[in-house]
Amino acid sequence: MTTDSSIPESDLNILIRSMAPVIRDGEYVFVDGEGTGGEVLAMVREPEGPSCVMSRADADRLGLSYDFVAGWITLHVHSALHAVGLTAHVATALSAAGISCNVIAGKHHDHLLVPYDETQRALDVLVASSTAN
Repeated sequence: MTTDSSIPESDLNILIRSMAPVIRDGEYVFVDGEGTGGEVLAMVREPEGPSCVMSRADADRLGLSYDFVAGWITLHVHSALHAVGLTAHVATALSAAGISCNVIAGKHHDHLLVPYDETQRALDVLVASSTAN
């Protein structure tokens, strides 16, 4: 079993039991463009242009528009990029609770952006789903 180690885990049962979700403090938003002047925490280049995730405070300071304020949950298990099922498990658990989720997969961890006012409930759902497995 690997949690936060240099060797990524691919066994789904171990991933679910070890996901160790943690809330990252703050409010986060998706903005169009490069987020010039603010700290870009994640970015995806789409045909329509870059979509960036940054703190709500940075977006407000820069006058950038957004329509979704998110809480950020990081799964602190080091999942292999080829692992099958962790995202589906998380999406299923949150969907059953009526919580939307945007997933950003990094090389070491998966990051979940959920409606800000549902962040704690989302964490509770994920913890319960990891112990029920």
